[in-house]
Amino acid sequence: MTDPANPTDENATPTTPAQTESVPDPLSSAASSTPAPDSGQAASTPKERFMDEITKKRSLDDHEEEETLWEGGYSPKAMIGSWIGLAILSVVILVAAGFIEQLTFGIALIVIAVLWIMVGLNYAAKRLGVQYELTSQRFIHKTGILTRRTDRIEVIDISDVSYEQGPIQRMFKVGSISIISTDKSDPELELVGINNVGEVAGLIDDIRRAERRRRSIHIEQN
Repeated sequence: MTDPANPTDENATPTTPAQTESVPDPLSSAASSTPAPDSGQAASTPKERFMDEITKKRSLDDHEEEETLWEGGYSPKAMIGSWIGLAILSVVILVAAGFIEQLTFGIALIVIAVLWIMVGLNYAAKRLGVQYELTSQRFIHKTGILTRRTDRIEVIDISDVSYEQGPIQRMFKVGSISIISTDKSDPELELVGINNVGEVAGLIDDIRRAERRRRSIHIEQN
């Protein structure tokens, strides 16, 4: 039934705006289904992933400033025992010259002078020929006078640190430090005549442990 006020028939199909249906393009749909390569995607091979990790660690270390924590060498106090022993030997030689006819005072003085020169040259070689430096990342030791050799040990490669003192050395707080590491060039290194030997050995051990903790934290974060 048609409403007089509304001439539109109920059974008439309502007219709607024309709709344009797009036919999907198989090529475009295939292209959209293919995932786009991610520029930050991890390397496809284990070797490339390993190299990426090495690069990250190197770039991380490059941003950390290396700080010098200690520098030293052969301490003059380490020769005190030698000087005392040489002085006693000199007195003995002079006394012996008074009782031995073949040993005149002139010969005794020459022998004493030669001994003091030999000990002095030994001290100069140790004093000038060895130098050590400890940084927050490496332990550096230089040897030689005319020709100098420089070796570096990563503190993370140091596995054990110990020190030793004699009776006279304990009185003057000097001694020798022994460093054992996984470094192939210097697996065992001995530092002779170090002043404040206990403090220096403790500092090396503290830096070693701190560096290992730092590296382990970086590995866990990566």
